[in-house]
Amino acid sequence: MSAWGDALAEQAEAENGADDAAADWGDALSEQAEANKADLDDLSESMGASGGKNKVDLDVLLDVPVTLQLEIGRAKVSIRNLLSYTQGSVVEMDRLAGEPLDLLVNGTLIAHGEVVVINDKFGVRLTDVVSPQERIRKLK
Repeated sequence: MSAWGDALAEQAEAENGADDAAADWGDALSEQAEANKADLDDLSESMGASGGKNKVDLDVLLDVPVTLQLEIGRAKVSIRNLLSYTQGSVVEMDRLAGEPLDLLVNGTLIAHGEVVVINDKFGVRLTDVVSPQERIRKLK
C-alpha cells in the first residue's frame, strides 16, 4: 500500500509542477504586457510634454496595419536561368544554413530570428531585435 501512496504523491507533485510552469508562462506574458504598456506610456508622456495641442493618441497608431516579411536570403540570377527553373529546381541563396532570418516591417529591418514549427504552423522566434537608434541610423 505504501508504493501506491508514493505513486499518488509523485503524481500530485508532477501536477503541481505543471501548474507552476503554466503560472510561470502566465507571469511572463503579464510581465511582457506591462513592459510594453510602460514603454507606450513613456512615449505618450514624452510626446505630450511639449504641450496639450501636440498630444498624440497612441491608440490610433496601434491599429495601423503593417506588412511583415521574412527574408531567408537573396540570389541574383539571369533571366535565362530563371526561365529554366522547373518544379524541383534548387535556388542557391546568399546565406548559409542556420543563419538567422531577417524580419522586415514595411521594408525596414526590425529583427533577426529563427524558424520554429508549432502545431504544424511556421513561426519565427526573434533572437535579436534591432534597436530604434540602429534603425534610424540605417535610414540616413
